[in-house]
Amino acid sequence: MRILLVATAYNGLSQRAHIELVDRGHEVSITLALSEAEIRNAVSLFEPDLIICPFLKEKIPTDIFQKILCIILHPGIKGDRGASSLDWAILNDEVEWGATALQADEEMDAGDIWDSVNFPMRAASKASLYRREVTRAAIQAMLKTVERVESGSFRPEPLNYNDPTVRGTLRPSMKQSDRAIRWKQDNVATILKKIHAGDSAPGVVDLIDGEEYHLFGAHEEGVLRGAIPGDIIAKRHGAICRAAIDGAVWISHLKKKNVAQEPFLKRLISGNRAPLDFKLPATMVLGDKFSSTPEAPIDLLHRDGAPTFREIWYEEGGGVGYLHFDFHNGAMSTEQCRRLREAYVLALKRPTRVIVLMGGTDFWSNGIHLNMIEAADSPADESWRNINAIDDVVLEIITTSTHLTISAVWGGAGAGGAIMTLAADEIWAREGAIMNPHYKTMGLYGSEYWTYLLPRRVGPARALELTEQPLPIGMKKARSINMIDAILPDAHEAFTAQVREKAEALAARPDFNILLDGKRERRARDEAIKPLAAYRAAELARMRANFYGKFYGGGISYHQARHDFVHKIRPKQTAAHLARHTQLDFARLGELRQPLTY
Repeated sequence: MRILLVATAYNGLSQRAHIELVDRGHEVSITLALSEAEIRNAVSLFEPDLIICPFLKEKIPTDIFQKILCIILHPGIKGDRGASSLDWAILNDEVEWGATALQADEEMDAGDIWDSVNFPMRAASKASLYRREVTRAAIQAMLKTVERVESGSFRPEPLNYNDPTVRGTLRPSMKQSDRAIRWKQDNVATILKKIHAGDSAPGVVDLIDGEEYHLFGAHEEGVLRGAIPGDIIAKRHGAICRAAIDGAVWISHLKKKNVAQEPFLKRLISGNRAPLDFKLPATMVLGDKFSSTPEAPIDLLHRDGAPTFREIWYEEGGGVGYLHFDFHNGAMSTEQCRRLREAYVLALKRPTRVIVLMGGTDFWSNGIHLNMIEAADSPADESWRNINAIDDVVLEIITTSTHLTISAVWGGAGAGGAIMTLAADEIWAREGAIMNPHYKTMGLYGSEYWTYLLPRRVGPARALELTEQPLPIGMKKARSINMIDAILPDAHEAFTAQVREKAEALAARPDFNILLDGKRERRARDEAIKPLAAYRAAELARMRANFYGKFYGGGISYHQARHDFVHKIRPKQTAAHLARHTQLDFARLGELRQPLTY
């Protein structure tokens, strides 16, 4: 079928929907819902048989859904309606939630139901639940719906609140008063729920030292305690720890409320520092206000099971070391890269044979930290420090000669993070993972030794295609082009169990030393052909031009692209590489095609 995806943003769910539909042979184009005119234009050009809206905050125009079947993927159970579906599910301690494929109608979320898939809730942030459970359920519902549309015989189920199986209801948009933390009354579990329900947006507005901030990134603390609820009692790696009535809670990120934005070009001319109207590590946002707050240090290879805020931790067993690095949204700042490199070097000194790079729970890695760079006094200088710091991490992995290394990719990976996975000897990825191994949308040439790692894996021609066409890659394609070595289950427990089983089997192989010798020989051979230092120097020469010049390849300015990304400025039009309908040659289409109508 010819399917048009209409989305508010090309987010993770939209990318997964795109990949899954293309994998099944459908002709797919995408338009962002920037205006009703934009949607109508896409429909007119593409003439879709079906419209699917994987992530949509706007309303589909009536004249569109009356002519063409439009399916909305809603992050809620049958009957659930409203913009704060997942927020309420978290705050109300729902044991089970779901995702529903429903037909667009005049009343938002009230259309006929084509499919609904439920899942058990997990104690996690809204963003984490959305990226994992909601996305998985929504994709299942979408694919079942497409099958039913193709059959031509299925009749969707009208929404009927008299049906006892319909447990959802219309809920209002959640307000800050619903999320407000009452430090003298709320226990740790309640505080966590409230912050989780607003993460990654809009956050929970709260007072700190008389000023209002949005709170993000809540983590329970198992040991530290404070006398006065709400007080900041410790800090660690940018996060702050606040006392509660029955314990303490770490808050990793803040955003100051009501910060006025300044247009990029005006700021560029004036030389003013970027307004900090975006999410940053808490201590950075607070500045010197709590400089005397004590540090709560943690081991680089942290292995204690007590709950606390940790970005890097380590496990070991069966001759295998598992190094986790769970950085907020997968972004890795200069300091985080340096800590990760140090932790990796320490892990190599452990009595193990295999190191598994586990990455994070939602993202494996997304490369350099654009928010931290945007907030720096000199974004160009911080960009340079950050890219060199991540290059140092990648170099350590590539040149490891004492262990076999594995990238176990559960969360998505983008830009330098996607390339970093390739530094390991083997890459095992979750079935539903998505990689974006390109830099062009950010106006960058790229580093992380990609000019060595990517062609080594997929060949020079494919490497050029992957970096020049800024599209996501699903794991079926990644496996077919040798970008990864194995596809593991889409369920987290099954994924981690298989990683452990396969890694321990590799460590126990009788020919392990032969495998290790072969790895050393290949690295020595590659080094003799072209040293890693030469790859890095060439890449960084191009990156220096990106950071300190204006454009890469006549394209978008890195500084403008980064500014728009960090400040969440929507594009003026859908990118050409997504809007396939703008590239169609209608002279070859022949007769006008009539879309299916309902």
